[in-house]
Amino acid sequence: MEWEKAKNYILVFFLLLNICLGFLLFWENRRYTMGSEQSRLIRTVLDQNNISLYTIPMRRFPPMRPLNIRGFYYNEEALLEILFDNPADVERTESGGRVVFTNGSGGMNISNGFIHFVAPGGFAHEGQVEFATLSLAPEDVNLSNALPLTDEFIGNYFPTFVQDDHFRVSRGIRITYRQVYRGRLVHSNFIQFLVTPNGIQEIEMRFGEITGHAVTPEAIFSPDEALLTFVQRVRHISLVSPMTIVNMDLVYHQVYYSDQPNDYHAVPFYRIFIYGNDRPFLINAFTNDAID
Repeated sequence: MEWEKAKNYILVFFLLLNICLGFLLFWENRRYTMGSEQSRLIRTVLDQNNISLYTIPMRRFPPMRPLNIRGFYYNEEALLEILFDNPADVERTESGGRVVFTNGSGGMNISNGFIHFVAPGGFAHEGQVEFATLSLAPEDVNLSNALPLTDEFIGNYFPTFVQDDHFRVSRGIRITYRQVYRGRLVHSNFIQFLVTPNGIQEIEMRFGEITGHAVTPEAIFSPDEALLTFVQRVRHISLVSPMTIVNMDLVYHQVYYSDQPNDYHAVPFYRIFIYGNDRPFLINAFTNDAID
C-alpha cells in the first residue's frame, strides 16, 4: 500500500514538473518571438518613411553563440593546383606582405587575406566543362548560362560553399558563393566569380577556417529593432527616393580580420537587401549597430 502511494506521488510530481517545463518552454519561445503587433508597427514605420517591405521578416530570434574563425592562412600549393594548369611553371614574388604568382595564362595575388586571380582568356582546367557562349555579348551572359561553370568549380574544390547572390557588371555577371556552417551562412567567407563571354575571368576569395561555436550564447536584437536601425540610417535617402526591401536574413559575419593563427569571432548580422543595390545593408544583431 505504501509503495502504491509513493508511486502516485512520483507520478504527480513528474506531471507537475512536465507542466512547469512546458510553461517555461512556451514562455522562452514567446520571449524570443516577434509578435503580430510588432510586425504591424514596423511596417507602419517603414511606410511612413517611404520604404516598402516585400518579404516576411523572420519571427524567431533566440540567443546565438559567436562563431570561432581562424586568422587567414592559405595553402599556396593547393591554390596553385586549383587555379593553374602547370603549377611548376608559376613564378612567385613577394613584397610588402603581398605575394604574387604569375604565368603565361593568368596571375594571382594574396594580400591581407584577400585572394585575387585573373585569367584574361578565361579559366580553364582539366575536366572543366566548356563554356558554350563564347559568341555572346557581355550583356547576354546571365545566371543560367554562367552557373554551370561556377557550380562545377565550387563542387570540385569548395563544397561547403553555396551560391548566395549575383549582380550584373559591364563585362558580364558576378556570382558570389558563401560558406555554410551548420545551416547558417558565413557572410565574410566568400568566393566571387566574374563570368564573361570568355568564361570565368576573375576569382576573388577570402575565408578563414571555422573551428566551432563559442561556448556562451548571447541575446540578439529582434528583426523589427534591426529594421528601425535601418530606417534611421537611410530615411534621408528614402524620403527622396523610395526604397524596397526584397529580403532579410540572419548570417554570421567577421568584422575584424587577421593573418595570425588565432581564433576570432564572427557574430550574427542581419542582412537587409534593397532592390537595385548590389550589396546588402549589414546590422550587428548583438549591438544593433549598422556597418558600412
